[in-house]
Amino acid sequence: MPYTPSGFFCDRLIRERERRDGEGSLSKPLRFSGQDFTLLKQECIQKKGLFEDDTFPASVESLGYKELGHKSNKVKNIVWKRPKEICDNPQFIVGGASRTDICQGDLGDCWLLAAIACLTLYEKLLYRVVPQDQSFGDTYAGIFHFQFWRYGDWVDVVIDDRIPTFNGQLVFTKSAERNEFWSALLEKAYAKLHGSYEALKGGNTTEAMEDFTGGVTEFYELKEAPKELYKIMKKALERGSLMGCSIDSLVPARFETRTVTGLVKGHAYSVTAVEECKASQHKESKVRLVRLRNPWGQVEWNGPWSDNSKEWTTLSKGEKEKLQHQNAEDGEFWMSFEDFKKNYTKIEICNLTPDALEDDKIHKWTVSVNEGRWVRGCSAGGCRNYPDTFWTNPQYRLRLLEEDDDPEDNEMACSFVVALMQKNRRKERKMGANLFTIGFAIYEVPKEMHGNKQHMQKEFFLFNSSKARCKSYINLREVTQRFRLSPGEYVIIPSTYEPHQEGEFILRVFSEKRNTSEEIENRIEADHPVPAPASAGEESEEDQQFRTIFQQIAGDEMEISANELKNVLNRVVSKHKEMNTEGFSLESCRSMIALMDMDGTGRLNLQEFRHLWNKIKQWQGIFKHYDSEQTGGINSYEMRNAVNDAGFRLNNQLYDIITMRYANENMNIDFDSFVSCLVRLEGMFRAFQAFDQDGDGTIRLSVLEWLQLTMYA
Repeated sequence: MPYTPSGFFCDRLIRERERRDGEGSLSKPLRFSGQDFTLLKQECIQKKGLFEDDTFPASVESLGYKELGHKSNKVKNIVWKRPKEICDNPQFIVGGASRTDICQGDLGDCWLLAAIACLTLYEKLLYRVVPQDQSFGDTYAGIFHFQFWRYGDWVDVVIDDRIPTFNGQLVFTKSAERNEFWSALLEKAYAKLHGSYEALKGGNTTEAMEDFTGGVTEFYELKEAPKELYKIMKKALERGSLMGCSIDSLVPARFETRTVTGLVKGHAYSVTAVEECKASQHKESKVRLVRLRNPWGQVEWNGPWSDNSKEWTTLSKGEKEKLQHQNAEDGEFWMSFEDFKKNYTKIEICNLTPDALEDDKIHKWTVSVNEGRWVRGCSAGGCRNYPDTFWTNPQYRLRLLEEDDDPEDNEMACSFVVALMQKNRRKERKMGANLFTIGFAIYEVPKEMHGNKQHMQKEFFLFNSSKARCKSYINLREVTQRFRLSPGEYVIIPSTYEPHQEGEFILRVFSEKRNTSEEIENRIEADHPVPAPASAGEESEEDQQFRTIFQQIAGDEMEISANELKNVLNRVVSKHKEMNTEGFSLESCRSMIALMDMDGTGRLNLQEFRHLWNKIKQWQGIFKHYDSEQTGGINSYEMRNAVNDAGFRLNNQLYDIITMRYANENMNIDFDSFVSCLVRLEGMFRAFQAFDQDGDGTIRLSVLEWLQLTMYA
């Protein structure tokens, strides 16, 4: 989807300012849609009315856009009701939140419900997401709130308690207790966060796990699982990590189909316990077991160690109590670790801190968080398969400063996890957005370039191979991988697989020891923002022609307007057939007048005009260099080099703006636009220097000064 500088960049500046004020932390979450739960509830209580959320109304728009949209028959009989209209004595939580409070309805969001089931295992985590100060008691006002981690910030989402029903029954998530509503309301808040209930259809358990915790997730394919997987799983649960698993379905039509063993393919399960027990019939001293839960609240494994299997008769009463064994069709069941590995395809572990899972020590990890974006034609360079554009992707310098405390094989190295997450794709699904195929590569920075914060150029990537990279590019919301590299300086390149794909992302780096990661941002400066005096000496033949043309058009006043400037320049440029240009527009010439007009007349005299022409000739040489095939345009990815050659050092946000402002639909910049860009840059640099009297790099402008500056530029 397209971005606008006035929208995206203003929002980004506001977000950065909020973070400096502590906004976005757990103790001070951002207010989603600008809604303050406490104030809204107080207003409702004072007015003795129930809250109605106009930002997520009880309407079809909140249900969905396609299968649950206006044209769908599914939504015709759906009625939004409050809990007090559904049952007597509704409760927010009955007897504590538990796994059985989550039963899937008519929405394909088992991935979300599996994560909620994991969340109930840890009260501290659960009540961070589900604030406890809520009930249907004396202070009830039809308003509730929930908190989620979203792309680096915690946000507080306010909802009313009108929930979709059909024939008096909840359509989506429900509790086994008919009068309990916390899980249904949590699902509604999560739907609001993503724009609709339908936006929650289909997903990966890790997505919700991370949104509930702010943690980072690692994947294990069970066919390639490490030898210590059981130990890894047990330690992960002990540390409060959330865990999910699934069975891949090779045929899409067979998704969520039951196998003869009672397991469901293409379906998300929660791992809720990992235990060892002593069984009398086993020669081994202990049997390893895994407990899983189906979010449906029913349909269970019917093999060894299932609810009614004979294996349970081999356990003592104490062992059974330790395992909390129950014969109930509640969707939860035990199976042996070996059967688990045979039947399931992959497991996902969401590490909250994240702790190192390979050894017995619990490490405190440090985390670096960077926000970025890929902009078509400027910084959406695609993967290494596209060498002409790969180098233009955002680049992040990583410094690994200290080795791990417990080196493997006496190898001094730093352990770290890189997590690349694409933003907002689920929310924008109704506009046709799908997940991009994303990944990243890590390159070692040569020692002679350490401390140099310049963007690495194309040649570097042509002649250097990556030091490490993600296993594969994949169309998940987040790609993560663990690495061990020697202390030093590296550059991480996050990208989509194909170039020209535009979107936002967040890049996180977790390491056992101290690390720093930051986006490579060039220092913003210009080599020559102040105009140089016209050089003395003999006029060239071209200068003489210019003087003649200038005098013919300017007349006795020897000054020309923007329209007259257009005529002068286009008469000269038309003689340069190799430029393949249609000439300068009136708007470009107005900008040139603004740049060179030293006396404020809105016109150019001969000296001002000559200085302008010298600049245009310099810029013409740069343009020709990058327009090697004489197509009449520069590829927008090369624009940053052309701007650099013209004497301007800019950062990535400014290069993005230039591309959006001056490139055409084919991502090319013609000569007129090229000159217009450089004229604007030089004019704004010069104006800034004029206001920056003390040279500290900051200025303060009144509204009048700001408008005078920007309207004439």
